[in-house]
Amino acid sequence: MTPQPHDEDGPHAGEIVTYAELTQVCRISAADLDELVEYGALRPMQQPGQQRAFSRACVASLRTATQLKQDYDLDLFTVALLLEHLSRIDALEREVRFLRAHLPSHAIAE
Repeated sequence: MTPQPHDEDGPHAGEIVTYAELTQVCRISAADLDELVEYGALRPMQQPGQQRAFSRACVASLRTATQLKQDYDLDLFTVALLLEHLSRIDALEREVRFLRAHLPSHAIAE
């Protein structure tokens, strides 16, 4: 699977992504997105009086998961599990980068 470009055709980092934008950018149907929200795999941001919106941070993992869904004909429950694992991997990778940044340069071994 080839990595998808993320910034050219979607919102920029730190931005809020609307429900409609998320379905378009991640190529997922509204019904599938609703089901992923029901499973708790995606959590809309709380914005009183406005349509559902999501953090920009969910775009990359949702794109990957929807591509895997297509490639391997996965059901949405499996996609929800993938999203949880992709999110956890991303958090762990950020933590490793943070910890490496705070180590003395001679202590880092690849």
